[in-house]
Amino acid sequence: MSETPSTMVPLGSKAPYFILPDVVSGKDLSLNDISSNTATVIMFICNHCPFVKHVQKELTGLSNEYIAKGISFAAINSNDVENYPQDSPRRMKETAETQGFTFPYLYDETQETAKAYHAACTPDFYIYDKDMKLVYRGQMDDSRPGNGKPVTGLDIRNALDAVINGNTPDSNQKPSIGCNIKWK
Repeated sequence: MSETPSTMVPLGSKAPYFILPDVVSGKDLSLNDISSNTATVIMFICNHCPFVKHVQKELTGLSNEYIAKGISFAAINSNDVENYPQDSPRRMKETAETQGFTFPYLYDETQETAKAYHAACTPDFYIYDKDMKLVYRGQMDDSRPGNGKPVTGLDIRNALDAVINGNTPDSNQKPSIGCNIKWK
């Protein structure tokens, strides 16, 4: 299992615009369609990565908790599905339904969105404020497959709580670690 860290994009960066198909609804959704007036979480995930599988349950719980607080979430899969067919849109829809995702699961076939966000690994997390400026990028928490630490979502929870309370998240942020995005 390779370990690739997040590219730590500068805080304050504007969210790159996109329009991508949502594999669950079948609709094309843009950044504007999924953004919130409080904060927007963009996650690069996939189906097969053991790092993503490790956090899936918490990801579903955390997103449900914070969607209820006005935060929007969207997951993007940018992997090369020719070489990784388990990440195909059909399989993405199955994963979204099995895991109970209540957020869009978007397919980035061209990989242009992943490149625009400088996404490097799965999972990779970005939080944007109401003005779509980056306030957090990096890990969900310190848990990794096999390290024995519980999956809590602490880092993302702290950042989201700060935004909800009108504060700026701590700028001391740790990169996520995961499988590299499977580039074409």
